[in-house]
Order: sequence, then structure tokens, then C-alpha cells
Amino acid sequence: MRLLTRALCLCELGRQATSRRPVTAQGCLGPRNSKRPGQRCWASIKAVGTRSALLSKFGVITRIMRPDDANVAGNVHGGTVLKMIEEAGAIISTRHCNSQNGERCVAALARVERTDFLSPMCIGEVAHVSAEITYTSKHSVEVQVNVMSENILTGTKKLTNKATLWYVPLSLKNVDKVLEVPPVVYSRQEQEEEGRKRYEAQKLERMETKWRNGDIVQPVLNPEPNTVSYSQSSLIHLVGPSDCTLHGFVHGGVTMKLMDEVAGIVAARHCKTNIVTASVDAINFHDKIRKGCVITISGRMTFTSNKSMEIEVLVDADPVVNNFVKRYRAASAFFTFVSLSPEGKSLPVPQLVPETEDEKKRFEEGKGRYLQMKAKRQGQAETQA
Repeated sequence: MRLLTRALCLCELGRQATSRRPVTAQGCLGPRNSKRPGQRCWASIKAVGTRSALLSKFGVITRIMRPDDANVAGNVHGGTVLKMIEEAGAIISTRHCNSQNGERCVAALARVERTDFLSPMCIGEVAHVSAEITYTSKHSVEVQVNVMSENILTGTKKLTNKATLWYVPLSLKNVDKVLEVPPVVYSRQEQEEEGRKRYEAQKLERMETKWRNGDIVQPVLNPEPNTVSYSQSSLIHLVGPSDCTLHGFVHGGVTMKLMDEVAGIVAARHCKTNIVTASVDAINFHDKIRKGCVITISGRMTFTSNKSMEIEVLVDADPVVNNFVKRYRAASAFFTFVSLSPEGKSLPVPQLVPETEDEKKRFEEGKGRYLQMKAKRQGQAETQA
């Protein structure tokens, strides 16, 4: 009873803060209640804004990391972090898209830009996932998400993840209908111009990815070690009600978690060591996945550097209860993993041996992405220095 009373009090404090505090352009407000050792943390979403037509552009999800969130190494599973990122983005996007009078809608994930795992998160730490709407086009919303981990014993906080997500509003009456997005107010003219450039760039990349999505991962008998066939893996999953929104299609975060699991299996098979997610290149959601579909998540190694592995993950949906809809490509992405020693130090990665012409082509494409990102990181380091 005391726990229930405290939960209700926290909800009331959040409601009062929402009604009294105005929207600001400086950033989002984090949790105000400190967590004592052993005290349970309720998952919460906090809005910062007024009850006017101009709805808040900010939100925070807070949750303590439990043992069932861990990977085999004891750190928080990369897929769990991706799922929390998507939940924060979906909440704030849906809230914004319903901020004006009109047809009600739900925000569906269309694309996730590159996501870097800057620092591992440990079980027992509190994750603070803050989301901010940074741009809106006519039919899409850009959300920037930061993830901070907090050690509730010492109070130490650190940035673990940064991500950019794009959502589209789907009508509740007809989820195949995309609605218009209410505009946001920018504090500077440059913000809108920079956002429009990001929008055009991601739109072009998403279309290019969709055009080349005809590949299928085929099993090979008795593959040789260090080849693509040796480590490639697939997971088959029946989409149930717990995977879906109230409107019958899969949460983007559920799909991303499954994709991360398959990529992790591929990486572990290749190097036979403990592996962790280092980054995720753009995740493109090409079509919705509905309840009752059977999805096949396939992963294959595309490139290895000295200390990293790139894995391509493809998601195909098969509407088994609908004979009129054929199997289709629902999502695709590139995951980067690194190999770690028991002490957590980076290990060399066995070099991939591409065999077919397609594998050699994908290897060169992966090498190009790796060199491009390496040059970008070096440029950022020089700028900061």
C-alpha cells in the first residue's frame, strides 16, 4: 500500500510540474526525485510544457536496469537500449502529432539514423532516456534521443547513447493513411534549414536502401570457418499481441531488439568471444508488420576490420493469415560489433573470408562505410582539439 501511495504521489508531482512549467528551448528536464539504494524505479514519461496548443517538444523516460535486461557478459543488452530509445521517441511523436484538433493518430517509426554505443550500461543503474523533437516536415517528425546512465549508489552519470529517429503519423481509423504533422516553432531560422537538409538526406538514403532490398540469406551446408555462411543466422518469430501497439502493428523497438539479438549471434559465431554492440547504422523500416505475421530476421557478416565486425540484418514479414499479401521486406540495417576479453578489453577480430562475387562486393561496400566513419571520427576529434 505504501508503494502504491508513493507511485500516485509521483504521478501527481509530474502532473503539477507539467501544468506549471513553460516550454523552454534550453533542453529537457530530467527526473527530480533521487533514487536511494534498493528503491524501485517506476518507468515514467514526463512532459515539459503548458496545456496550450503548443505541446511540449521534450520528454524523459526513466527505468532501472534489471537482471533480465542483461546480455551474457552482464551488461545491459544493446537491444534493450534500442527499445527504450524507440519508446521515448514514439511517445513524444504521438503526443506532438495529436496536439491539434483533427484526426487522431499514432506515430510509427520509419527510420533510425546511426546510433553509437558510447559506454556500457550496467545492471542496477538507472537509464534516463531524454527525447526532443528537432524538426517536422509535412508528414514526418525528427526526434533526437540521448541516453544517460546513473549509478544510484554514487550519483555518477554518463552519456551512453545518442540517436536520431524519424516517425510518421498513421491514422487510427486507417493505419495505411499518413496524416500531416503539426509544425514546431524554431528558436532560430538556421534550425529549420538544417533540419530540412537532414530530412532530404535521410529520405534519399531510405529510398536507395529500399531499391536494393531484394537479397535473401540462403543457408549453406558445411561452411568453412570465417566465411559469411559459417556465421550467418536467422530467427523466426510469430508476432503476437504483446509485440504490437493497440492498433495491431509491431512496435519499432521490438523489431530493433530482435535485430540486435540476431546480429549478436552472428558476431559471436564468427569470433567465439564475448561481443557487444558498438554502433548501429541507419535502420530503415520499409513497411509495417502486423499482428499474426511470421517474421524472419536474418543476419550475415559483410565486413571485418582489425577490431570490429559489420553485420547486415534483414527483416522479412510473411502474412500467413492473409493469402492475398506476399512475403515482403519490412526492415534492414547494419550493426557493428566489437570483441572483448573477459577483462573488457578490445580483441582482434578474425578476418572475414568472402567467397562469392556478391560477398566480395558487400565486403568492399562495408569497407567504404568503415573508412568513411573513421575519417568522420578523426575530423571530429581534430575539431574538438
